[in-house]
Amino acid sequence: MPAVAIDRATTHLGPGWDRPVAVLVTAPGGAEPAAYAVGPPGAIVTIAAPELRVTVAEIEDRWAPRWVVWSAREDLTALVAARVRLHRLWDISQAHLLLHGGGQAHPGLAWAAASGLSADTVPGPPRGDLFEFAADRTDPRDAEDLVRADGHLRPDAVHGTWIERPSRLRDWARAALATAAAQGERADSLSPRLRTTIHAESAAALLCLELERDGLPLDRARIEGLITDAAGPRPHSPADEIAARTARDRDVLRHVPGREGTDLRNPAQVKALLAAVGIEVPTTRKWVLETQRAAHPVVPALLAWRARERIATTYGHRWLAAHVGPDDRLRGQWNACDGAAGRMTADNGLHNLPATLRSGVAAAPGFRFVRADLGQIEPRVLAAVSGDSAFAQATRADDLYAPVADRLGVDRPAAKIAVLAAMYGQRSGVAGEALKGLQRAYPVAMATLDEAYAVGVRGGDVRTFGGRLIPTGRFVRDAPVGADTAADAARGRFARNALIQGAAAELFKAWAVTVRAWTAPLGAEIVLCLHDELLVHAPESAAPEVAALVERALDDAARRWSGGAPFRFVSDTSILTRWSQAKA
Repeated sequence: MPAVAIDRATTHLGPGWDRPVAVLVTAPGGAEPAAYAVGPPGAIVTIAAPELRVTVAEIEDRWAPRWVVWSAREDLTALVAARVRLHRLWDISQAHLLLHGGGQAHPGLAWAAASGLSADTVPGPPRGDLFEFAADRTDPRDAEDLVRADGHLRPDAVHGTWIERPSRLRDWARAALATAAAQGERADSLSPRLRTTIHAESAAALLCLELERDGLPLDRARIEGLITDAAGPRPHSPADEIAARTARDRDVLRHVPGREGTDLRNPAQVKALLAAVGIEVPTTRKWVLETQRAAHPVVPALLAWRARERIATTYGHRWLAAHVGPDDRLRGQWNACDGAAGRMTADNGLHNLPATLRSGVAAAPGFRFVRADLGQIEPRVLAAVSGDSAFAQATRADDLYAPVADRLGVDRPAAKIAVLAAMYGQRSGVAGEALKGLQRAYPVAMATLDEAYAVGVRGGDVRTFGGRLIPTGRFVRDAPVGADTAADAARGRFARNALIQGAAAELFKAWAVTVRAWTAPLGAEIVLCLHDELLVHAPESAAPEVAALVERALDDAARRWSGGAPFRFVSDTSILTRWSQAKA
């Protein structure tokens, strides 16, 4: 790993900073500047990689600072791999995404935004041609300067060739501090909650690195058995794969004699097969086929085939060999923000593992899972986002839909349909009638959703409860604003949904990082963050205490996230040995 620059400052960057600040940056591109001894507090010094772990741990123990990094992934991966534990972070890239939206946040962009410069004028990666050489020489200062005459960071620093000496690495660290300070001022000017959101999102970026390091524990024998049941034995040749595929298909095609040549992976041919037995469907999507399950034996066979085929093609023996390590842990890359509403994402099946494989997710011997799932999170978030006092009262109940049903004078299923219709835009049928009552009973909440929809239709920007900027026009580009009614409506729906889903994602991450901090002393580690669900791997003896802390952490995170407003969030928390034991 390259050497790093560390600022052991014991002073704040300015108003709003809650504690001493330290900066830790690596040279982009893997350059290795010469190492210097660590200097006194307040000085930015460079140290060699071998001393990094000890030095950072000492600073963490002595000052408990908030670490400023350009990017947790770029600057902290090696430290996390070495199991150095940091507690508080300001991730410049995550802060930039919150403040300005979009999906990119490299140092050149973050610096430009913090400096009031247009993103359109940020220099691209170095090309190494004569025109670029001449342009660099228009700056009257020498090649030591990190900042160009136009105010932008020089591209060879951003993209990795300029930092070749300790003095340049120190300049890189100072630029990070200046960027973070400007971001903090900007956050405070936009929203009273945005700085807290940046803290949580930054810690979530750190949690992502830990999730990648630790992985999800599996029972390899069980997983292999489940895959074999669905996809057939492990193939040793292309002929074996073809034979297994043919056997899966045969279980469906035997129900329709004469149609054995149908390609089940071709929707048009599947529709023709179904039509041959008198079943006309507009599409072959699962939810459509479910309505025809009793019409003919081929339909349940086709649905079962789909589940097996998904495992065979996506979660089969190759997947197991590629992504499950010798320690029986499933690993993949995690991201703290999906670029739209801000949900955490993961690859290699961590976020899409079929339910039939969940019994293969098992705690290690001597450990248990503490599984916690947020209940009715989105309607509860709607109450908080809108500030609707009547809807807030409904959140005090364990089952939010019960008091809503009482207020509307309908049964619970109708109340649930009304709330979900309000958030997701269904306006016809039963949902439309129920929605009229909801608008009368909770006008403030409904007006909040309607306002977000209107902003989206115009292609405007919305900010979530926590302050994340969501530029609706950037994520829905079907047509120019006003040119296409369907596209305008799509932008409106996106804005309305993002307002709620984005806030729910912020609350979830605030909860997750609180759980991370509170349960680590008990030897527990978060091993999965799935939408609104946490899976914590804890020593068996500590599992009851960890479960209690998970519940308390939700109350604490919700209080901080909502600013102490009277909204209640609930979690279904249980102690398991296998993930499949959780209630659906």
